[in-house]
Amino acid sequence: MPSNVIMPQMGESIFEGTITKWLKKVGESVKRDEPLFEISTDKVDSEIPAPASGILSEIRFQEGETVQINTVVATISEEAGTGISAMPEDRPNADTQVKSTASSPVQEKMPDRSARFSPLVRRIARNEGVALTQLEGTGIGGRITKKDILAHLEERQKVAEVTRPIVQQATRMADEVQKLHADRIQVVPMTAMRKSIAEHMIVSQRTSAHATTVFEVDMSRITNIKSQYAQEFMAREGAKLTYMPFFIKVTAQALKEFPVVNASIVDMNVHYKRDINIGVAVALDWGLIVPVIKNADEKSFLGISKASARLAERARQKRLAPEDVQDGTFTITNPGVFGSLLGAPIINQPQVAILCIGVISKRPIVIHDAIAIRSMAFLTLTFDHRLIDGAIADKFMSNIKTRLENWEEPLF
Repeated sequence: MPSNVIMPQMGESIFEGTITKWLKKVGESVKRDEPLFEISTDKVDSEIPAPASGILSEIRFQEGETVQINTVVATISEEAGTGISAMPEDRPNADTQVKSTASSPVQEKMPDRSARFSPLVRRIARNEGVALTQLEGTGIGGRITKKDILAHLEERQKVAEVTRPIVQQATRMADEVQKLHADRIQVVPMTAMRKSIAEHMIVSQRTSAHATTVFEVDMSRITNIKSQYAQEFMAREGAKLTYMPFFIKVTAQALKEFPVVNASIVDMNVHYKRDINIGVAVALDWGLIVPVIKNADEKSFLGISKASARLAERARQKRLAPEDVQDGTFTITNPGVFGSLLGAPIINQPQVAILCIGVISKRPIVIHDAIAIRSMAFLTLTFDHRLIDGAIADKFMSNIKTRLENWEEPLF
């Protein structure tokens, strides 16, 4: 029986992906879990593995095309020579894509999800090209109501209205400049990842009431511990001892004490997350990716160190799986590695806060009325003022500051 290849979801707020490269051609044999094609979204560039072994009998979307999640993009047959075609004549349009999503094997395995959609809601979704699996219902048992999907369409229209004039103005300006200095300017289209990041950032600015607080932290104890155990850590674990696991560990502990910082806002309801899943931004040559360390509060320092190193390496190799970038509840970004003193990052929706780590450097400070040299760093928390008050944000940061300056956790 043929197996459908589905466009995966690569993050909570991701509804589509762009196929950048097919690694197999129609008629070629594939093995289960063998890389089949590459996709690009605003959160990750990744190789997608084949769901089954067999012959790639059909490719429905070509390189460069953007496809809605849960859409069938290809078919793998059990035997060669069965209905092989590079591009079917009856290629599905936007309406039939949604229909195939609802009737695909992936959806049929989830009757509890499909039961949340009434016929009216399904019809609206089909006509408007909405992936119902990405909506949170406010009805009984999480059922998606007409009000929910209409609210989603209204928000989508608002985003389109905001981004359209910006894109149009940028295009006009680029055209005018190009006409004046055609021989001095190179015009390069934005990548699919860059476009998605731009849209995501604009939506976040419009959604959250961004506020920022800055704390200065004495990192001398951490730097001394890092220096003392660097060689032993490398010998025992075969990896560098970095600062990031220290920040992830104390942040996870602080989130446990301040659950409102680990929450989200959905239709003016506060969703408190029991899981503490910390995303760590990884800067790549082609964009920014945020792999997620799941249940960070339950991991030891060593467990966090291994998880963060593994995810960062997989991100650089384009080997992240969909689950590696999903379900984040809080984000840490570290521009300090590039020398940045401090920053005020944009919140990663639907989260309500993001921690920014500045460069760790030696500076003169006053201790007991005397000038001393200490390894210092500025930590910045950008938070959603709709939910988090300044007092809570400062208490949260004070908790992190105290834990770092009085570190007592074992490394092994």
